[in-house]
Amino acid sequence: MTAETSRKVSFSPTIAIFSLLLILYAPLLFHWFDGWLNKSISIEHEYFSHGLLGLPFAVYLCWTGRDRWRQLPDATRPAPQILGLSLLILGVACYLSNLTDLINLSLPIILAGLCLGFKGSPGLRLRGFPLALLLLATPNEIPYLLTPYTLPLQSFIAGTAGFVLTQLGMNVRVDQIYLFVNDRIVEVAPYCAGLKMLFTSFYVGLLLLYWTGQTSRKTIALFYIGIVMISVTANIIRNTFLTFFHGTGQDAAFQWLHDGWGGDVYSTAMLGLMVVWLRSLEAWTAENHEPEIEPEIEPEPGT
Repeated sequence: MTAETSRKVSFSPTIAIFSLLLILYAPLLFHWFDGWLNKSISIEHEYFSHGLLGLPFAVYLCWTGRDRWRQLPDATRPAPQILGLSLLILGVACYLSNLTDLINLSLPIILAGLCLGFKGSPGLRLRGFPLALLLLATPNEIPYLLTPYTLPLQSFIAGTAGFVLTQLGMNVRVDQIYLFVNDRIVEVAPYCAGLKMLFTSFYVGLLLLYWTGQTSRKTIALFYIGIVMISVTANIIRNTFLTFFHGTGQDAAFQWLHDGWGGDVYSTAMLGLMVVWLRSLEAWTAENHEPEIEPEIEPEPGT
């Protein structure tokens, strides 16, 4: 048997497993991407539309790191193999359940189990970031569970938007999360409070930090603080415009910014501000941590 033939034979289990996963999960992934693109998925699951960016990037990372994966020795210690087998069994059980969220979560669970089973802890560490991108983009009901805790943010946005419109001369009345303008009512719902965009901002921020190789804890902390401020400020401005459009009867403009492509443009502009903020932090860090250059000492005459 030649080396090339041996290599092909050794790769047959990997190809078989990949083919099986493709058959099992291709319809699920198509459902995710179709729902995110056409906004035909449930509202809670639409919160994970950042997977349109993260999942292709995760595949790219796995593809470019395939040589490093092959170079890792196969797992021989029983502990990682037992844990990997346990995750595989758990993932299969989730896939065979009738609960949508468990079926969704079965994919990252099974992939983590395969990494441990084949390559042990080093394999899981190597694929850790792509698996994290997949897990954070897997639709589940966490946004629904967080909804009751967004009420203070909703009230703050409604009150601030009402204050701004009052300064512009409009007759606005604010009642908790409701704004009344010209006998019309606007509700600052959890979705409108920017929870979805905050999810997306944190996720894209993770991609940016990985892409730039940023490791400074101070820079990372300031970056995420800036993300929260950008997200809250942007949603105050957005809800102010929505209230103005609805209160003045400009329904077409309201639909454009609320459900149309205007909202997508607004979200893209927010993500652009994140890039600017990260670049500003990097420039500030470089400026304040430049290594001191010692002045050259000229040799004394005669030395």
